[in-house]
Amino acid sequence: MATLILVRHGRSTANTEGVLAGRMPGVRLDERGAAQAAALPARLAGVPLAAAVSSPLQRCRETLRPLLDARPGLALHTEERISECDYGDWSGRKLAELSDEPLMEVVQQHPSAAAFPGGESMRAMQARAVDAVREWNARVTAEHGDDAVYVMCSHGDIIKSLVADALGMHLDLFQRISVDPCSLTAIRYTRLRPFLLRLGDTGDFASLAPRDKEQGAAHGKGAGRDGGAAEVGGGAGAP
Repeated sequence: MATLILVRHGRSTANTEGVLAGRMPGVRLDERGAAQAAALPARLAGVPLAAAVSSPLQRCRETLRPLLDARPGLALHTEERISECDYGDWSGRKLAELSDEPLMEVVQQHPSAAAFPGGESMRAMQARAVDAVREWNARVTAEHGDDAVYVMCSHGDIIKSLVADALGMHLDLFQRISVDPCSLTAIRYTRLRPFLLRLGDTGDFASLAPRDKEQGAAHGKGAGRDGGAAEVGGGAGAP
């Protein structure tokens, strides 16, 4: 069965502003995100790609644009089911403010029970994304064979939930997974089980350097590895 390369979109204006963008329109790549996207064709130069699939949101389409320009024969397919989690009333709010909401503790510790006010539950988010990947795996395999590789550009929480599914992890453990902007995660699907081949690969270890306190505070109390809480929405990556 096909091998899937999951690409998290490049760093966005919302990432750098510490805002939970969700499905807000007009969220684009910032300067660094555009540079990350521009480097994508070289990173995938040795990989024949059978298809490219994207979340409908602008930041994902912008991330794949350089790759599509470098490969004129590679068509882009839009897939609504891998769009960002619908954070509902939380969309557009500062992560630093949201960290004090009682629901944030549930999102961190018991995400399978978390449902965003005016939005969707994290269980529903994972279910739709997993269904989409299963269908695309079957479609790409049927059209291009078992050795086919395809790329899918999506969002931090979506990719983390897909990795959890591939590893047989309960959704309540998915906050232990981290994927930086424009990172590559590869999963090879077979008849009996998936194999995780790469996780959050950027080729850059700068994100392991200590984060200053002001930056951490801007993205929420205890955000990221420094405080033990996961960065909802995926975070901005290395400073």
